[in-house]
Amino acid sequence: MRIYGYILVMAGVSYLIRALPVTVLRKPIQSRFIRSFLYYVPYVTLAVMTFPAILHATQSPLSGAAALVVGVVAAWLGADLFKTAVGCCAVVFLLEFFMG
Repeated sequence: MRIYGYILVMAGVSYLIRALPVTVLRKPIQSRFIRSFLYYVPYVTLAVMTFPAILHATQSPLSGAAALVVGVVAAWLGADLFKTAVGCCAVVFLLEFFMG
C-alpha cells in the first residue's frame, strides 16, 4: 500500500515541475543570465549522467579516462559521431587487451 503513496508523490512532483513554470512564468524571460543558464541545463545534465558511466563502464578507470580524452579530442577536431565512437572503443579495447 505504501508503494501507491510513493507513486502518487512522484507523480505530483513531476507534474509540479512541468506545470508550475507554465502557470507562473507567462512573460518571456528577459534576464540574460537566466536565459543562458536555462540554455545550458540540458548539456550539463547529460554530462553529469554520462561522465561517471564513461569511467566505470570499463574494467579499469584508466581505459575509460583514455577513451574520454580520445573522444573529446576527436569531437574537438570535428570527427563525426561514428568515428568518435569507433576511436573510443578501439582505445578501450587496446588498453584492456594489453593491460590484462
